[in-house]
Amino acid sequence: MKKPLCAAKSFARRPLKIIVMATAIWVAASCAPRPPYRLPAPPSSTAPAISRVPQPPAPPAPEAAKKPLPQEAKIREQDLKSRQPSSGPGAKEASRDGGAGEGHAASESLAPSLPDDSSLLAKITPATAPQRAASLRLTEEGRKLLDNGDPQKALTRLEKTIVIDSTNAYGYFYLARAQYLLGRYKESLNFLDVVESRLNKEPFWLAEVHALRGENYRALGMMQQAEASYAQALRLNSGNRIATEAMSRLQGDGQPASR
Repeated sequence: MKKPLCAAKSFARRPLKIIVMATAIWVAASCAPRPPYRLPAPPSSTAPAISRVPQPPAPPAPEAAKKPLPQEAKIREQDLKSRQPSSGPGAKEASRDGGAGEGHAASESLAPSLPDDSSLLAKITPATAPQRAASLRLTEEGRKLLDNGDPQKALTRLEKTIVIDSTNAYGYFYLARAQYLLGRYKESLNFLDVVESRLNKEPFWLAEVHALRGENYRALGMMQQAEASYAQALRLNSGNRIATEAMSRLQGDGQPASR
């Protein structure tokens, strides 16, 4: 009866040994170094390698046509001058020249000097009417009296000229000159208005009218109007003595006539 009992005890101990041995084997396995992980090698291909022919580089893209830049507008010299500052000595000189107005412009657009047409006797021809001829002779006498400094006596002669021939524009002109020399400037201007309307087709005499009008304006202190009249006379006849001398005086004064 003892043998079966011992056999039973030894059978009961076997599972414990098995467990202990399995645990020892598991511990030993976990402590053992693991082999390094290696990627699987790619499958070998037996197909021959295809050689690639190098392709020539692509030509560069053509550059876009450059648009020409718009050229800047040329600035004219007179525009630059007009933009100069209005201060300083140079600006004062420019303003003075500009203030001269028509006088300065006249120097740039002078008419050629006209031949002297002041001789009234030369206008008397065989075809001239006797009444007209007599009026022209009296006018010539009055002109000589004015040149000799006797405007009062000349006035008497000249008044007769327009009585004989009221269309004698030269008689009216010398009447205007006599009134100017006598200090009657407004009366002189009235006569000149009549003369201008009748001698508008004779540049020499029309220049004489504007020059004498300028003298009247100057005597009345109307300097701007005087200078404009002198300038107009020079535009008609650059050889007009009265206008030339008057403009020289104005330039010598160093200030515009409008002042």
